[in-house]
Amino acid sequence: MTELRWEGKYLPDGRRATPLRLALPFQTVETVNESAQLRQDQYSLFAQGKPTEWRNRLIWGDKKYVLPALLPELAGKVRLIYIDPPFDTGANFSFTATVPAAPAGDEDDEEVSGGTSFTKQPSVIEQVAYRDTWGRGLDSYLQWFYETVVILRDLLTEDGSIYVHLDWHVAHYSKVILDDVFGYENFRNEIIWYYYNKFQGNINRFASNHDVIFWYSKSNKYQFNKITEKRGETVKQIKRVWSKEKGSIVNAKDSFGQVQYIETDERTIDDVWRLSMLQPADKIQNVNYPTQKPESLVERVIKASSNEGDIVLDCFCGSGTTAATAEKLGRRWVTCDLGRFAIHTARKRLLGIEGVKPFAVQNLGKYERQQWLAHQFSEPAQRAAQEAAYRDFMLQLYRAESLPGYAWLHGRKGRALVHIGSVDAPVTEGDIKATLKEFWQAAGKSDGPQTNTLHILGWEFAFDLNDTAQRMAAQHKVQLSFYQIPREVLEKKAVEQGDISFAELAYVDVQVKQKARTVSLRLNDFVVNPDDVPNQARQAISHWSQYVDYWAVDWDYQGDTFHNQWQSYRTRRQTQLALETPAHLYPQPGTYRVMVKVIDILGNDTTKQFDLDIL
Repeated sequence: MTELRWEGKYLPDGRRATPLRLALPFQTVETVNESAQLRQDQYSLFAQGKPTEWRNRLIWGDKKYVLPALLPELAGKVRLIYIDPPFDTGANFSFTATVPAAPAGDEDDEEVSGGTSFTKQPSVIEQVAYRDTWGRGLDSYLQWFYETVVILRDLLTEDGSIYVHLDWHVAHYSKVILDDVFGYENFRNEIIWYYYNKFQGNINRFASNHDVIFWYSKSNKYQFNKITEKRGETVKQIKRVWSKEKGSIVNAKDSFGQVQYIETDERTIDDVWRLSMLQPADKIQNVNYPTQKPESLVERVIKASSNEGDIVLDCFCGSGTTAATAEKLGRRWVTCDLGRFAIHTARKRLLGIEGVKPFAVQNLGKYERQQWLAHQFSEPAQRAAQEAAYRDFMLQLYRAESLPGYAWLHGRKGRALVHIGSVDAPVTEGDIKATLKEFWQAAGKSDGPQTNTLHILGWEFAFDLNDTAQRMAAQHKVQLSFYQIPREVLEKKAVEQGDISFAELAYVDVQVKQKARTVSLRLNDFVVNPDDVPNQARQAISHWSQYVDYWAVDWDYQGDTFHNQWQSYRTRRQTQLALETPAHLYPQPGTYRVMVKVIDILGNDTTKQFDLDIL
């Protein structure tokens, strides 16, 4: 039997290597466009143990964890999968971002012309993903692709379909794997996307002006809706009908035996799709994201192999084309991506759709970290020993030395003392109080550390902790800094190569304007660590607001999930950003907690929350 083999396909004992099937629970970090009434209805259903209403889902995370996590809920329920996986060994996850023009004046939100584009290099987590995919060349790509499509097949309904978008680099290898996973007999079409308007330049070969899309069904029963398109002019065609006697389509004839003709201005679409590529000048659909595909292409896929209300999945979200097109066509959708900037781009794109249905932004959060902790450090049953090993590991990555003899102070870096936050809980005000207390107890000892600088490292931080903790630290005359533990530490290869960087938390200042039960908010300042911003972008920034790409407000934060109830953001067509919200009217008196989320031009988010007394 003919077989495609690659390094890693089989384990040393001869068994076939299989994908990870660890089903971690999702954490909903934000809901978008959800009304207060719908939020309350969801709470009520959850409290009664009943299924909550469907929400479309935008998931930030590695698909090797995300796809297995979807299985308990969605196995056998997804009608259509469209994926556009990386198929070029030169792809490296970099993207072009833009520094918007500076405001014309402090009291005017209008912006002067200008704006600078720069290339944002991939994050370490994206570099690791690239190495996992192409690190051993074609061998690692084929194993990565095989493990992905095995899980995807399990998610499909019995009459479901998968469309895999590739080009000449790996299409021929990938088709053999698809034949293996889905069955040669379930191959339906090789679709050619001919992008006639791509300029190739001066090359010494035939221009490469097409991609291929392989369509496979899960079984011999599958959904297919014929698609037509308008012709440039009406044409005369022979009428074709089905003949029961011959068991085939034949020319229609009248009672005199004459062939019949019809006139039509439509044609049935075949397997060669002549569709334009996105053009740089297109500021409506083109979001300036590399690998972005036109909606007209994905629209054909969705219309052909799904109906309204069906679930459509894309685990290579990118700019969000599949989700946006599915939304416009009345389908339910789930999409995920490893890149933070991809998730942010897709969120803005979806918000630009008139009447977009509520959707959730999710990740695997602390559950992924807990799993990493259990695998990374020995003695999982001995919690204290495990946590000590975890803190020593973090200190090593932070290039700090251990500081024994303390409960809350874990290390020293130069003149700064260091506290390491827990894996499965955010750093809280209580943690800061205890650390500051121990800090001064240590400083009071004759042999204690002589410093007034404290660094707090954490995976997550209690909302508005930066403001509160800085006030506490000032009272104690301590210079306090917060640093984010990057997700990259979960990746062994990133750690081995020293690709770990701890970024200092940004700070946002919000002015509250209140009159009776009416409130508006204004962004007054946004401070980021300049070392985290590429030099080219930093030089183009003359006003703090140029760092802000998006900000949103939850007017009644309930302590669980950020409910996005108002937002302002920049697009290629609309580069201006409103720095003040419209007036928000609270229906009832009471104390309300408000949360503000700010996302910078690199896709990083910062939050701030405060209480309002509405009389």
